[in-house]
Amino acid sequence: MQNKLDNIIQELKELSGNSRLNIELPDDIFISAYERKIGFIFPKDYKKVLKEISNIFYGTIELASLTDEKECYRGLSQILNDAREQGLPEDWLPICEDNGSYYCLSPNHKIRYWTADGYSDEQWEDLADWIKQVWIDGN
Repeated sequence: MQNKLDNIIQELKELSGNSRLNIELPDDIFISAYERKIGFIFPKDYKKVLKEISNIFYGTIELASLTDEKECYRGLSQILNDAREQGLPEDWLPICEDNGSYYCLSPNHKIRYWTADGYSDEQWEDLADWIKQVWIDGN
């Protein structure tokens, strides 16, 4: 039986018509190297999302990409650097930039919305809830 995340991934693929950005999906080897490069160990669910839908084009949400291209404007390492310069907590990982604010994986694997210009208590229980409520239902 599929779990909640599998169902949400399938729903997003169907809604997007499987429309994809011209960015290659990462494999386990690339993900492991990227984790070492930026100093984070990704949760299992985030790895699954990266490998299956991180290049999906749907609505206004685009996940931060794992790419070795230094000039990629939405590459995770660049987004992480930008967010840290604005004061993002060191143990939060931005997974999506939103007009200078960020959706982040927090240490307890909840998704938190962070903005440099003020406090936000918006959060989602897990990645599947965030994808459904923000990426799918928010578009």
